[in-house]
Amino acid sequence: MRSGDTSELRKHRGAFFTPLPIADFLADWATSGDIASVVLDPTCGEAVFLAAAARRLQQRGRTTKQLRTQLRGYDLHGPSLEWAAKLLADTNADATLTQGDFFSVPAPGEGDPGLVDAIIGNPPFVRYQRHSGISRDNSKQAALAQGVRLSNLASAWAAMLVHSCGFLKRDGRLAMVLPAELLTVDYAEPVRAWLKARFEQVHLVLLEKPQFPDASEKVVLLLASGSGGCDAFSLYFLRDASDLQNVRPMSGQAATVASSGKWNALQLTNGQRSILERHTADRFERVANYGSPRLGSVTGANHFFTMTETDRIKRGLTENDRQVQKICPSQSKFTGGLHYTIDHWARSRDAGERVWLFRPDPDDSSQAVTEYVCSGEHDGVHEGYKCRSRDPWWRSPAVAAPDLFFTYMSHRNPRLIKNSANITMLNSMHGIRINADAPQITARALPLLFLNSLTLLTCEVSGRWYGNGVLKLEPREAGKLPVPSFDALEEVWRTLSPMTRKLHAMWRSPDPLRVVEAIDQLLLVDTLGIDVGDVKSLASGLVTLRNRRLAKQPQLESASKTPVLIDS
Repeated sequence: MRSGDTSELRKHRGAFFTPLPIADFLADWATSGDIASVVLDPTCGEAVFLAAAARRLQQRGRTTKQLRTQLRGYDLHGPSLEWAAKLLADTNADATLTQGDFFSVPAPGEGDPGLVDAIIGNPPFVRYQRHSGISRDNSKQAALAQGVRLSNLASAWAAMLVHSCGFLKRDGRLAMVLPAELLTVDYAEPVRAWLKARFEQVHLVLLEKPQFPDASEKVVLLLASGSGGCDAFSLYFLRDASDLQNVRPMSGQAATVASSGKWNALQLTNGQRSILERHTADRFERVANYGSPRLGSVTGANHFFTMTETDRIKRGLTENDRQVQKICPSQSKFTGGLHYTIDHWARSRDAGERVWLFRPDPDDSSQAVTEYVCSGEHDGVHEGYKCRSRDPWWRSPAVAAPDLFFTYMSHRNPRLIKNSANITMLNSMHGIRINADAPQITARALPLLFLNSLTLLTCEVSGRWYGNGVLKLEPREAGKLPVPSFDALEEVWRTLSPMTRKLHAMWRSPDPLRVVEAIDQLLLVDTLGIDVGDVKSLASGLVTLRNRRLAKQPQLESASKTPVLIDS
């Protein structure tokens, strides 16, 4: 850490400095053409990429004077540029370094001598909450000048990637470290479409382990070249940066990319993607046809609005639904199953979990309510964004109790959970009210039948992966997940219903994935008639993606080798 710099300051400006093996790998690829290639790093920081490029060009005879004209770097942070110049000088290298906002530098036109042969770097990872105001407006305009329209939800890296390529010759090379959300988030959809249309070749190297000590976000290495567009990418899956020395991107699994949507499916084989698409269209329908997933209550200050049983008693608040309401506590150890009952809620209460939502009637002027509201105002709770937009601020919204809970952030598997407790939830879960035209058995049957390889694999493909292995599905994404059609659900339930007790117990056992094997057999094979080989392929794809998300080696989690036999 340099003098005057801190981890928090680095995080604020999105500066996560790249490990040397990654910088060397990308610089080697980017400079493998003409030794006179001009190389640009638009956010060079302490010049780890420029230094790596300089080493390779020096090995091929380039002088310090030549390097100064060939290597170019920009950065907002003056101290980082000062250190970059020192590091380059210590190795008899040099570069043209400029302090300033690269978004304010207009891209040169076609044939302009300002165009470069290669672009390398690690764009700042600044999320939209901090990437705002004039800075965000400038970045969006810079991307728009390249024909890419970004939303206000886009992180800074997206605009920097696009704007940088405005400085690249048509047949130049691009080598960048990007967050893995390039493959998954909706705001990156215009970027994905642009990559397909802009480059002749695109190579993606997916690193399973997080590469930056101060960030949990996983990364993907993007290597693109040429122009004119492409419909297939080469894919490489590596454990971490130490494996890069064994990779030379120019071959690999060629994967046709979809015209729109997330690219998590690129991690499947072409055959697995074909099987998934083919069978999804046959006797499956969307979750939303049973009932649309909705967000839980957004209080704006959970620490104030939710409370334990001890807190409720201490505050003198009565449990009559006129001052507090029962809620399913966030991440309760009792929500790990497929059925949440009032007994589970009572056990959560007795375990000291936050099971109450403070939501008094608007005309409640009791001493207990008044004192608690005053305590919130004393602590400034009423000044929070969500609270100050409500009248009265202390009456948070409440969502009607759903028939099914849906896990919003999942580690091992997303789940549907039957809400027999008839209580509401916060936005740590989604809720589904079952439509009137759905089968009456839906609340009992769908949580189990959801646990099939086709549906769970679609969850992995549709959701967003976080560096700590969490899978996140927004309501719109959850609503599109394929589940058995009404007639298929009723047909398989006749066989499945006598087995439910055993399956629920198996789900809570040390080997819950045996439930998925059982549902695959009963639903996909016996009821829907899907070929056993296709089902095994889907199951294999599920294991691969889940293990990759959890950063596990394949042998650590795999489907059981023993057939699952279930009787009533």
